[in-house]
Amino acid sequence: MVIQNPAMPALADSPTIRAMLVAENPAPALAAADAAQAAAASPFAAPRIRQLGAAFFADLNPTPLAAPHWIAHDHCTAQALQLPAGWHQDDAWLQTLSGNPGLPVHPLATVYSGHQFGVWAGQLGDGRAILLGERAGLEVQLKGAGPTPFSRRADGRAVLRSSVREFLASQAMRGLGIPTTSALCLTGSPSTVWREQAETAAVVTRVAPSFIRFGHFEHFAAKGETASLQQLADFMVAHYYPTCLGASESPYLALLRAVTQRSAELVALWQSVGFCHGVLNTDNMSILGLTLDYGPFQFLDAFDPAHICNHSDTQGRYAFNRQPGVVYWNLFCLGQALLPLIDDHDATVAVLETFKPAYAQAFDRAMARKLGFAAADPALTPLHTRALELLAGQRVDFTLFWRRVSQRAAGAEDSTQRVQDLFVDPGAALAWLDDFDRAHAQLPALSQAPQMLRTNPAVVLRNHLGELAIRAAQSGDFTPLAQLQSALDTPFDEPLANPHFTALPPDWAQGIEISCSS
Repeated sequence: MVIQNPAMPALADSPTIRAMLVAENPAPALAAADAAQAAAASPFAAPRIRQLGAAFFADLNPTPLAAPHWIAHDHCTAQALQLPAGWHQDDAWLQTLSGNPGLPVHPLATVYSGHQFGVWAGQLGDGRAILLGERAGLEVQLKGAGPTPFSRRADGRAVLRSSVREFLASQAMRGLGIPTTSALCLTGSPSTVWREQAETAAVVTRVAPSFIRFGHFEHFAAKGETASLQQLADFMVAHYYPTCLGASESPYLALLRAVTQRSAELVALWQSVGFCHGVLNTDNMSILGLTLDYGPFQFLDAFDPAHICNHSDTQGRYAFNRQPGVVYWNLFCLGQALLPLIDDHDATVAVLETFKPAYAQAFDRAMARKLGFAAADPALTPLHTRALELLAGQRVDFTLFWRRVSQRAAGAEDSTQRVQDLFVDPGAALAWLDDFDRAHAQLPALSQAPQMLRTNPAVVLRNHLGELAIRAAQSGDFTPLAQLQSALDTPFDEPLANPHFTALPPDWAQGIEISCSS
């Protein structure tokens, strides 16, 4: 049985969704981990995926990195991992988290497959990511720690530029309350890595409950290895979706239903903050509904629903307004992979179709909160739809608009004028603000206007802010990175020491190009 993937524009069948959618190396296998690295002295437990057997991963050690040094670390992630005090000043931790011999670890890389830009790419896998083990129920993974058997002729390294972006993006999304992988730390090295030019190497330590992707399921389904596919599905249900075992339907159908719901909620949150992922291949989709793999991402400046943030995306498949449709399409790929276990084509499609109402409801909830309401209401849909149309029509800065409306709701001086200042046609803004005021008067039980300042951020990771932090880091100055990290940790607070974090982007920001190599 084959599930037909929908055309992405098929989602555009409601006013809410229409507002957001277009009508539309030969790297050698490295040595296996030494037995000593699995000793009880390790700060990490062996990753649970080892229970599944050798078909799911390859043992290997990271490739040593010369002269590593600390660049940044995250206290919240360290707390979640229950790391010892002073870990970020300990050379053994520095070496380990840079891929060098240090503390005992249990390193491995997993295999998966996937669709890239809508085309089946076959076997992929952790090309430059190496899992060290688990701690406090979380997987700890190095990104940029050298080639793996799945690197496809790549060097397995990451450069400082892309690593700073991933580290900061992890902070930014967590600060906004959007499900995401975390970044424990960032280390660097003077070692040279070639991309478009010579750059220095860096390693990001990533943390998540699991890094399993849609592509892991696609891999075994494509190979016809149903027993392994079932092993993987049973593993995910047992460890991450236990309620699926008690469902009235097949646990595999229940798993697909849960992933569909989480994915719908995730992309709705992206759309509500103007976040563009940039490369939503199926191998970049988390089975846990986390934002995964920060490459050519961008937070919108001027609101352009059709904005393409990935310079490599020449067809615009992953444009901002296509993201809900792409996630829907990717879920059909997951449904196809799980079909041998579910064994019911119609039931599988019916579950996948729950994405559309789930997304619409999640987006309405998110936009209601942005408008200062405690819950969604049908009367609010025209209000936020009209807001997006106004922003798109006049290319208004997305983050500043919502922040200034929030300040106005909180009674800030001259706030009405400051909202109008963002528009070429101030009269259109004033008319919308009148509708906004009327909605709060008509729905007093739901109105929470003063709380808008805790919903609409003052600071997001704009491209130019990341670029300034990268340039400073490349010259050996990590202070701007630390300042931006601090602001992204508390994005709803005004960064009084760094007011430029909340200013309109400079003209040169329009020339920043971010590609898959970023």
